[in-house]
Amino acid sequence: MSNPTLNLLNLSNPSIRTLHLTWFAFFLTFVMWFSHAPMKPFIMAAFDMTNAQWKALLILNVALTIPARIVIGMLVDKFGPRMVYSFLLMISAFLCFGFAFSQTYEQLALFRFLCGFIGAGFVIGIRMVSEWFPAKTVGLAEGVYGGWGNFGSAAAAWTLPAVATYLYADAAGADAWRYAIATTGCVAFIYGIIFLIRARNTPKGATYFKPKKTGGLEVSSKKDFWFYIAMNVPMYIALAVLTYKLSPSGVSLLTDTTATILWVVLFVLFVYQFFQIWSVNKERLSKPVHEMDKYKFKQVAILDWAYFVTFGSELAVVSMLPAFFMETFDLSPVKAGLLGGAFALMNLAARPTGGYLSDKVGRKKTLMILIAGLTVGYMILSQVTSAWAIPLAVAAVMLCSFFVQSGEGAVFAMVPLVKRRMTGQIAGMVGAYGNVGGVTFLTVYSFVDASTFFMVIAGAAAACFVLVQFLDEPSNQMHEVLDDGTVQLVEVH
Repeated sequence: MSNPTLNLLNLSNPSIRTLHLTWFAFFLTFVMWFSHAPMKPFIMAAFDMTNAQWKALLILNVALTIPARIVIGMLVDKFGPRMVYSFLLMISAFLCFGFAFSQTYEQLALFRFLCGFIGAGFVIGIRMVSEWFPAKTVGLAEGVYGGWGNFGSAAAAWTLPAVATYLYADAAGADAWRYAIATTGCVAFIYGIIFLIRARNTPKGATYFKPKKTGGLEVSSKKDFWFYIAMNVPMYIALAVLTYKLSPSGVSLLTDTTATILWVVLFVLFVYQFFQIWSVNKERLSKPVHEMDKYKFKQVAILDWAYFVTFGSELAVVSMLPAFFMETFDLSPVKAGLLGGAFALMNLAARPTGGYLSDKVGRKKTLMILIAGLTVGYMILSQVTSAWAIPLAVAAVMLCSFFVQSGEGAVFAMVPLVKRRMTGQIAGMVGAYGNVGGVTFLTVYSFVDASTFFMVIAGAAAACFVLVQFLDEPSNQMHEVLDDGTVQLVEVH
């Protein structure tokens, strides 16, 4: 494993090289995933879209990521992050091309929905980074990975309008936005090949722990089993609400018959998942679980809700902020994109800060403080109007985003310390809840004005602050059982 310090400039250290290789993969996924947001005026003009249709695209963008993160988490635990990340990048490139060159709103909506698959990339790096760094620095390392990678949404907001306007405008004219978005897919495909060649799942000689079974998380008691089942319900509700938004009662992208079929499919999938989880756990729960192999599922559940309000709100705000600045302060798309990117700019420092504080101060205490801070931050944003000076509005955005993204860092400073061999699946579920939050808050935004939207997020964060009080600080050691039956202890502090 790496040594206790984290010198990001020490490229002779294999752990540091792996961290840089991995965060850039995540960065590219976010550039592709949010390539549409700063292109709003160009896309709306090209398809003669209404605001309701645009907001439907925003919700579609984060919907598929909910089940995708669950599935990708299982694949990572089984096959390793090197292979899964490489193929995700290469497949995502083609989804990006499909969106860029769509000719109808229906095609555009379909590929925006499929682009939600790109957002599952985050889960892969969480497992990889946890393999390369010890517990005493894993919070900071995960923070660097998440923060620098999340910055991809700001990079998209800052660069793509300019690329479309200045690089492709003369040659492509009204289609310049298409070539700008497609360019991100080309870069991702090439990097997917580089990642496959250069990345390794673990340091030399280290064991890559795998779950005993795939199909669902292993739990430690019947109570936790039912708790786990209950925590899956909000994910299906989020997808059911999305279907409603796309039905004739919403933007009429789906017929009543299609919407009904999708609701039935969601119910069938829930039943199927129930039996998959039972299959994984029935033998395990038929007799007492060994004390050393237990963990508390409430840890996962509370982290789920913490990510719901942190990353979920970031997803929603990043999607609407460029348009919010453009409409509130009557700015051009390029200027609004630059200011809208301010929210994600803080990722560079904030998310690593959340991870660092978790390593040094304590994981529960850090998360409590940061959740309280983002509650206040969103209350301040709810007061922003055209009467505000633009620099003051940007300062309010950056203050709020610091607490939001530090909170994300604090959440994933704890995720790898719940149960090592299931880190991918736990990260997948926690990450999926971030997207449930995104769908939830964007759905709220489709019904209310921006001020109310920010206040709703503040209220959800206040409720989460109460839940965090029930979180347990990780113990001094966790363990994993090797294939030969021997026990390996992993130091947490």
